Amino acid sequence: MKGAVSICFLSLLLLQATAEEEEDVTSILRDRSHIDETLRLAMEEKAGDYAAALERLRKIYHTSIKPMEQAYKYNELRQHEISAYPGRTLGDSATDGEITSKPMVLFLGPWSVGKSSMINYLLGLHDHPYQLYTGAEPTTSEFTVIMHGEKIRSVEGIVMAADSSRSFSPLEKFGQNFLEKLIGIEMPHKLLERVTFVDTPGIIENRKQQERGYPFNDVCQWFIDRADLIFVVFDPTKLDVGLELEMLFRQLKGRESQIRIILNKADNLATQDLMRVYGALFWSLAPLINVTEPPRVYVSSFWPYDYAPDTSRELFKREEISLLEDLNQVIENRMENKIAFIRQHGIRVRIHGLLVDRYVQTFKEKMSFFSDPELVFQEIVDDPDKFYIFKSILAKTNVSKFDLPNRDAYRDFFGINPITNFKPLSAQCSYIGGCLLDKIEKAITTELPALLSSINSGKQPGLSSCEATGCGEKPKNRYRKN
Repeated sequence: MKGAVSICFLSLLLLQATAEEEEDVTSILRDRSHIDETLRLAMEEKAGDYAAALERLRKIYHTSIKPMEQAYKYNELRQHEISAYPGRTLGDSATDGEITSKPMVLFLGPWSVGKSSMINYLLGLHDHPYQLYTGAEPTTSEFTVIMHGEKIRSVEGIVMAADSSRSFSPLEKFGQNFLEKLIGIEMPHKLLERVTFVDTPGIIENRKQQERGYPFNDVCQWFIDRADLIFVVFDPTKLDVGLELEMLFRQLKGRESQIRIILNKADNLATQDLMRVYGALFWSLAPLINVTEPPRVYVSSFWPYDYAPDTSRELFKREEISLLEDLNQVIENRMENKIAFIRQHGIRVRIHGLLVDRYVQTFKEKMSFFSDPELVFQEIVDDPDKFYIFKSILAKTNVSKFDLPNRDAYRDFFGINPITNFKPLSAQCSYIGGCLLDKIEKAITTELPALLSSINSGKQPGLSSCEATGCGEKPKNRYRKN
């Protein structure tokens, strides 16, 4: 009897201790109300204007840019240098999935620095069945895309790549081994209605790239080229810069405006030690980021628990709010960014069409009845400067010399696409559809700037200024932070 009473008493003590422990854990969870407030998640968006602008953008792309893209096989042009076209891989076509996709936020950095924990914190996934797995050891071995969906579910990489409505179909080119390391998570969440997060495997300096089973750097480049915001996360105890991290920062060249450096887990250090680590971080990264203005660095601790005692909690809170405002700026400017991206893409397609046209004209001029077509064209491809291929484009058009692609790219391009397969631009005209060059130039110089202007003035695309805003009234920008 006494033994039974003792067991019951011990059980009650255990339950009480467990309850107290759970209460203590709950009490140290950080307040998240500032996240919803800063990101304005409670505000309803005016979807009508955004949808109208998106539909107009899609129409401009399909009617004015894509025809030249297809006629001169732009998607088969390949990049030879990372710096050839900073911000996007040369030869990639825009897709409907990319035009309609939400802004992408990419998380990069060494292993176990808190990338996954940061995503869990921003989405409030603490103790959620679908929270990203975290730990002190390297935990994330996949590229994980967290996106909005009507219900919570995981999506296999092969399904994501096969779905043409998504923007991930080009990832098939990296092989089946990579697709097995790609996973998507869909869930209904206010923040995911406006942005997509991508968590990446941590950089492990003692691991050779080939051991991953897929081209890790190439996959990173694909995501970097499409990211609207790139968070490079560091741990105060992991500031070593090795070969893989150096390669990563070389891939980030040209994207400095999108990079944000995050010194995570900052509350693990005393203020004096944190200052030393901050200086050491800049010392390590200075040779890798060769720009006049260094990227913005946020110092805080991004996870759901309260800051450690006797640390600069007010500073960390302000840093966190600044980062959230940065993220909100990307969300609110997403339409302007899409228009700018499509216009930049259109400029590159136009330059490609002009160059192919110049190659075709030069080939026809140099050909005679007794000439060997292969030898004639090989001479043109091997030394385009001898025939003023690129210089003539600069002289006769308003193309900047800094926008011209690498000459070596065209040696490979014409290696798989015979010159005889292409017509000159003067022959790419029809009575109904007009000329390809005229349409793409109109899109670049008139239609896309007008669409951007309508977004900036807050009026619906296609309406006059008086119809949209009222004459004499100052137009309001719905997409940009005031």
